[in-house]
Amino acid sequence: MCGIAGFLESSPVLPAEELCRMALRMADTLRHRGPDDGGAWADPKVGIALSMRRLAILDLSPAGHQPMHSSSGRYALVFNGEIYNCEDLRRDLLADNAQLSFSGHSDTEVMLAAFERWGIVDAVRQFNGMFAFALWDRSNRTLTLARDRFGEKPLYYGVSQGHFLFASELKALRVHPAFTSDIDRGAIALSLRHNCIPSPYSIYANTRKLPPASMLTVTAENYEGREEQYWSLREVAEAGIANPLQCGADEAIGMLDGLLRDAVKIRMYSDVPLGAFLSGGIDSSVIVGMMQAQSNIPVKTFSIGSTDREYDEASHAARVAAHLHTDHTEFYATPQDAMDIIPQLPHIYDEPFADSSQIPTFLVARLARQKVTVSLSGDGGDEIFGGYNRHTWGGAVWARLAPIPSAIRRLSATAMMALSPQAWDEVFRTAAPLLPGKLRLRMPGYKVHKLARAMGSRDAYEMYYGFVSHWNDPASIVKNAVEPATLLTRANHVSFPNVAEQLMYLDTMTYLPDDILAKIDRATMAVSLEGRVPILDHRVAEFAWRLPLALRVHGQEGKWILRQLLYRYVPRELVERPKTGFGVPLDVWLRGGLRPWAEEYLSEQRLRREGFFHPAPIRRMWKEHLSGRRNWAYHLWDILMFQTWLEDSRRVPDDSFPPEMNLTTARQAT
Repeated sequence: MCGIAGFLESSPVLPAEELCRMALRMADTLRHRGPDDGGAWADPKVGIALSMRRLAILDLSPAGHQPMHSSSGRYALVFNGEIYNCEDLRRDLLADNAQLSFSGHSDTEVMLAAFERWGIVDAVRQFNGMFAFALWDRSNRTLTLARDRFGEKPLYYGVSQGHFLFASELKALRVHPAFTSDIDRGAIALSLRHNCIPSPYSIYANTRKLPPASMLTVTAENYEGREEQYWSLREVAEAGIANPLQCGADEAIGMLDGLLRDAVKIRMYSDVPLGAFLSGGIDSSVIVGMMQAQSNIPVKTFSIGSTDREYDEASHAARVAAHLHTDHTEFYATPQDAMDIIPQLPHIYDEPFADSSQIPTFLVARLARQKVTVSLSGDGGDEIFGGYNRHTWGGAVWARLAPIPSAIRRLSATAMMALSPQAWDEVFRTAAPLLPGKLRLRMPGYKVHKLARAMGSRDAYEMYYGFVSHWNDPASIVKNAVEPATLLTRANHVSFPNVAEQLMYLDTMTYLPDDILAKIDRATMAVSLEGRVPILDHRVAEFAWRLPLALRVHGQEGKWILRQLLYRYVPRELVERPKTGFGVPLDVWLRGGLRPWAEEYLSEQRLRREGFFHPAPIRRMWKEHLSGRRNWAYHLWDILMFQTWLEDSRRVPDDSFPPEMNLTTARQAT
């Protein structure tokens, strides 16, 4: 696991030493991603420089040092991630070429041999892993960037003042003297809608994110490369739906057991201590169950608890850990523990990012890093196997709404919106004893208003777009902004036979890489912890799309097959409970301990001085929130995360994560 950075100069004039010095300066801003080693290489004839910071996981010897060169000298590589099937690839390469030899056992060396033997595209298609890499081809004078299938590892690139720049994080780009930091107001609008900035956009106008499953090749003479996919989830989904598995449920569960066990097994290869995040939910519990079944020592597991019972999952995780006999550590975070992290969030996430579960995610990563260097997680299960409410009842809701004349739906929506979310919360609270468990929701008033907005939709996709939007018209809040097109605004061109399948596809293409995986990557890397996600093994995803929908979404129950698989490892009663998510009580904090901090960033004077937002609607929301009349916590958090990022972005980038980020005292679970 590493951080990578580098550049191409259009008019090379600097000597190799100067190019390496600049590349190392870029890489040093990524020291948190790779505290164990660093290096740079440059060719002054073409103005290419590659650099990296290394977190040593496999082959801790100098044989794993990067940048690394192929045996023929043709390729130079910097690589962030892990190739989990590298031993299988090594055997295939040796079988193909008896003269081939390896000096170490790093996956980087295997990648280079694969590029030489099979070519770049064919080699990448054989990689099972998470990765972002930059590969310089001396023969063709080309630079190739590539990113893994689901976007577990980040990669930014852009052209600025005659230089082609790339890096794992934006802070590395900002130290290059050619970088121009013009803020993209359209990207601000996107961040308000989605609480993150979706690929391919970034907060800077001249910088893009390389999309998942994509490659980009540029030449020393021409930076106008074209992004090309080497793997397509759409093709996988369409092929799976067209050719579903012809077997019974028990056989399908057994097949998934074998696939996922192997995905877990190959992600347990490590030369450093390894563990897992455990929330006690379906996804993390099945991963830990499979880890423990394949380990001869107790697996180290980690959970974060909350003193707010509504947000606490630690007790559930502890029961699962006790059943599986893991070596379990939990930490009960106080509101102050969580709020102490907030000033560091802009530096960790490096561009506006407002998913508030970023706070507990960072806390559990920091907890795990005290004992391990690698941690597995259950992320991806909701997207791949249909775990969100919109997957389980979105299609059914639209099937009931569609026959109703639109005028009646709009009138009903107006009536539902007449009560504030707080008033609806009180209605649900009063009726709770009469409601079945599935209707006992967290923040029910917020969800009622979401449903009301959906009732005016023209089709199921428009309903979904409303569900995944924070601000419905963010361009009206951001001065001089035009919200750019994204996959979601073009999604009416993507059609599946079933609404649930279409929404799972869209979530996997957008919410998963842009929010969930970005959150995991930045939180873990901030404390030099490698996060691995077995459910996102592409073999598992390809299998899931061949399952009949009823094995994923069974009536109103999502992730049905994953649940049945879990019951082979953990008793049903330990994991069956309403889905709560990984959140924090933002609304309470903003009215309490965070109020002075928020007021500073939301003051009318500051908003006007910085000139990005229209102050009036934000000030109105803030006053309504403080009065308790409305809960605008998530909308305000979007603004606050931009405001704090803006302040942080004006600092000179360096590796300035405070040492105390790694020093939280953990309490051993009892």
